[in-house]
Amino acid sequence: MTEFLQLLVAGVSLGAVYALLALGFVVVFKATGVVNFAHPALLVTGAYATARLTSTYQWNFWLALPVGIGGAILLALGIQRFLVYPMAAQAVTAITIMTLGADLVVRTEVTREMGAVDLLAVIDPWGNHVIRLGGVVLPVTRLVALVAGIVLITAFFVWFKLSTWGIAMRAVAEDPETAALMGIRRSRVAALAWMLAGGLAAVAGLFLIVFPTPGFSSTTYVAAIVAFPAAILGGLDSTGGAIVGGLVVGLSVTLAQGYAHQLNFLGDNFYEVMPYVVMVLVLLVRPAGLFGTRELHRV
Repeated sequence: MTEFLQLLVAGVSLGAVYALLALGFVVVFKATGVVNFAHPALLVTGAYATARLTSTYQWNFWLALPVGIGGAILLALGIQRFLVYPMAAQAVTAITIMTLGADLVVRTEVTREMGAVDLLAVIDPWGNHVIRLGGVVLPVTRLVALVAGIVLITAFFVWFKLSTWGIAMRAVAEDPETAALMGIRRSRVAALAWMLAGGLAAVAGLFLIVFPTPGFSSTTYVAAIVAFPAAILGGLDSTGGAIVGGLVVGLSVTLAQGYAHQLNFLGDNFYEVMPYVVMVLVLLVRPAGLFGTRELHRV
């Protein structure tokens, strides 16, 4: 029972991080109709900048973190303004493929910048401290990630529902043509959506490279790829679905990893494909995702 509770809390904490990443996918899709495959590059940029500044240049963590987040936001804005926006008249498929190319370029450059260094440890204020609750042992970073995820997700939904920008984004998502006729500039809404995705990816990236993870590596980007099934199974056009999808993926990965010895018959490291297994099972029942908008086709 103690092991299950520990895995449950760890899974919810990891799910909150995946929810931030999935929310970034959903926000960009709702505002532009583009599936942003450059999302791993945004995560890598923010995480790498924070890790490099704290470990190599000995910056204070609370100074390095805003720089990392700002770097991811600027990269997201640059991709939107200089790559996505000029292609606005092209097919969405072409733009989506272009974001994949941008992701490969950025991640290759980050790997080149790392050089012979395989790992960059983040000098964060929590270190390897743990909290013991009865027999449950939890890293402080996991609890901080959970709290940060709850705060950011709550702030996003309040902003999304009540602010002028949030209303404009919802209007564009519902009916782009009518929103444009009402004076809403879709390019500004799209830019804001990309910037939000960049900021959320950078924060999520931070909690993926701190303890118990040893630090930033060239494979850190995989977390953003794992978050894609979270966005899909929740519904790619549903912000609430992104949260549920993130939690489902986080719990499934953590539980599958924790009980790996009982799943040996499925092969080694089965937990790595668990998000995709869950996604496929959900899509077989609900092709639009758990909360996605169902499209009806007359045949």
